Amino acid sequence: MSRKEETFVCDDELGLCCPEEPSSFYLPERGKKPIEIYIFIDPLCPECWALEPIIKKLQMEYSPYFTLKTFLGNELKSLNQPCGSKNGSQLKQLAKTYNETAKRTGMPCDGDVWTDNTFTPYNAIIGVKAAELQGKAIGFKYLRRLREALFLHKRNIASNEVLIDCSKEVEGMDIEEFKKDIHSQSATKAFQSDVKTTKEMGVTSVPTLVFFNDDVEEPGLKVTGLYDYHVYVNIMEDMLDKEMEKCPPLPLEAFLKFYSLVAAKEISVVFDWTLEEVEK
Repeated sequence: MSRKEETFVCDDELGLCCPEEPSSFYLPERGKKPIEIYIFIDPLCPECWALEPIIKKLQMEYSPYFTLKTFLGNELKSLNQPCGSKNGSQLKQLAKTYNETAKRTGMPCDGDVWTDNTFTPYNAIIGVKAAELQGKAIGFKYLRRLREALFLHKRNIASNEVLIDCSKEVEGMDIEEFKKDIHSQSATKAFQSDVKTTKEMGVTSVPTLVFFNDDVEEPGLKVTGLYDYHVYVNIMEDMLDKEMEKCPPLPLEAFLKFYSLVAAKEISVVFDWTLEEVEK
């Protein structure tokens, strides 16, 4: 490992790779990060997928200041029953939404996935919760592989075959254990816990981020929808009442090595390059 690479820290528990923490990493009196972010998403939601580049950039530039906890929800509850003709118009609308989101955000997602497959979204969420039973890092990586299968490869991530195929792409995952867990009460209870938290936080749509500072008496700041990167940075700096110290940039090679597969839009956002520069 080169001296340059040694200045960066890869954290399997967080599922991210970022530069060493700046001097302001810890609150001196508590020894912890000053901000906690709850992120509420649906694995099948294109707006949530479009949030990925922004989350990656926050992690690369300001991860010393916050911890991130993900909660899963299901906005497509009506599709958890076998799809019939009554769902035809909804599926067409979902396909249209995927295509419009891809065009507007630059993140790849093809609406044809809804006309090529029959979905039971609940199965996909249980798959993620089953993966999380093997640890936060495994769950984080599995969620990413599942979304890649849906948005990049148009695969039916509600099928057992695809759920298991995605598990094979996660280093360190016990595949046989996962096969048992996707049918276990433990995974179901884990999702029910997410649902409970979602209700308690008053979250009614995704994506939603709720920001908490170190003052337990202060309510969280809820931000629903998808916004430009600087909006989230401004929120954190307002909560801290100071300008955050930005981490030194991560080399592109290290970024690609850690995430293994990224969209051009993600590189564009994280490194402040145009899509034309990324393609070059």
